[in-house]
Amino acid sequence: MRDPDPDEIDALLTAAGDAIKMVTLAPELPGADAAIRRFLDAGVVVAVGHTDATYEQTRRAIELGATVGTHLFNAMPPLHHREPGPALALLRDPRVTVELIADGVHLHPDVARAVIEAAGADRVAVITDAIAAAGRADGAYRLGAVRIDVVSGVARVQGTSTIAGSTATMDRLFRAVAGFGANRDAGLAAAVQVTSATPARALGLERVGSLRPGYDANLVVLDRDLRVSDVMVRGDWL
Repeated sequence: MRDPDPDEIDALLTAAGDAIKMVTLAPELPGADAAIRRFLDAGVVVAVGHTDATYEQTRRAIELGATVGTHLFNAMPPLHHREPGPALALLRDPRVTVELIADGVHLHPDVARAVIEAAGADRVAVITDAIAAAGRADGAYRLGAVRIDVVSGVARVQGTSTIAGSTATMDRLFRAVAGFGANRDAGLAAAVQVTSATPARALGLERVGSLRPGYDANLVVLDRDLRVSDVMVRGDWL
């Protein structure tokens, strides 16, 4: 992660207008405090991630206004009983929404299940972290300038064991989370929450994430096996 640069941040915000919804930063880096304030002043959600921050540094970022934990447990130190690090700081604070890549590769399924049970579905946003290989066959791909090999559905930096994003699609993750529930109804309710309503709220998006009067008519219809059968966007079937 690069050190935040005030001039670069201003240039980025000016060029993007209101297109930037969220920015992930590492709170231990020089200039992180000022960057958090600047992004918040611009109406951008600040997330903590890709970080080696301590528990205390992460707590400070949250107090300054960071409200999202980027793909919890991934690209951050593991939870340790003497050095709890960012993961516990993000999990403990009710103001924070934590992201999970619930693909069974980035996280053991029972870790994802435990986080949803502990934090509640209203604080968990399930994400794909998908790259261009999502839903496609094994083979060679690129992530920007980085060469990626996908083997057995797992994307890694070519020639290394480093995981590089995901090949998962959201319907696959929905099915995974739906299977975590004590019963089918509970699992489905949690899956809907963590893949729609919670992410929308975390990003400050209005008119999406729920089926309510006045909201955009965006919906995905699933069959009994939770496979996608139809999609509607703003009232039009695709």
